[in-house]
Amino acid sequence: MLRKLYLSPLGYIISFILNAMAFIHKPFMVYGFYNRVQKRFYKNTRISSSAKLIDKQNIDIKDNAWIGHYCLLDGIGGIVIGEGVNIASHTCIYTHSSQNSIRLLGKKFIEIEAKDRIGYIIEKVEIGEYVFIGTSCVILPGTKIGKGAIVGAGSVVKGEFPDFAVIVGNPAKVVGDSRKADEVYFDNQLVKEHYFDKNVIKND
Repeated sequence: MLRKLYLSPLGYIISFILNAMAFIHKPFMVYGFYNRVQKRFYKNTRISSSAKLIDKQNIDIKDNAWIGHYCLLDGIGGIVIGEGVNIASHTCIYTHSSQNSIRLLGKKFIEIEAKDRIGYIIEKVEIGEYVFIGTSCVILPGTKIGKGAIVGAGSVVKGEFPDFAVIVGNPAKVVGDSRKADEVYFDNQLVKEHYFDKNVIKND
């Protein structure tokens, strides 16, 4: 009943109320996200009221995404999160780092604009559609994760990773292919009709 109500035109009002409640209530999932990059409202994207999004104007989250409790998304260098991405709780995505700049500039660091700081890192993070990121992961600046990938809990991820990669560890490495886990379900009619990448089913 509640699902039908939300998917009706009243869903926009419900989403507004939930967003307002997020400021005063314990963590819960807020339905609906206004994407400032695309200038579109994505009704099926769900973001925890406890998640922190820094520089939202640089964070491009597509529809049907899910971002869990106490996540941190640092949008300073830009973040692209594809459709259907699931990010479990306590995961952090960073797009900037002062790891070298603070030593190189010492006391002068705070006085210099970020873009002019020697050794300062600002790099975009891109996460492909229908990626699953486990709890307590750290995604570092400049990382690009291909569609359909799985990132194991607690992984520290830096670099470029292919579509359907299973990524685990610190530093994170590719240890498998998510299609291997999926293929046992390819005979299921629901999966045949709704699998996010139809080419995978066709080529099976």
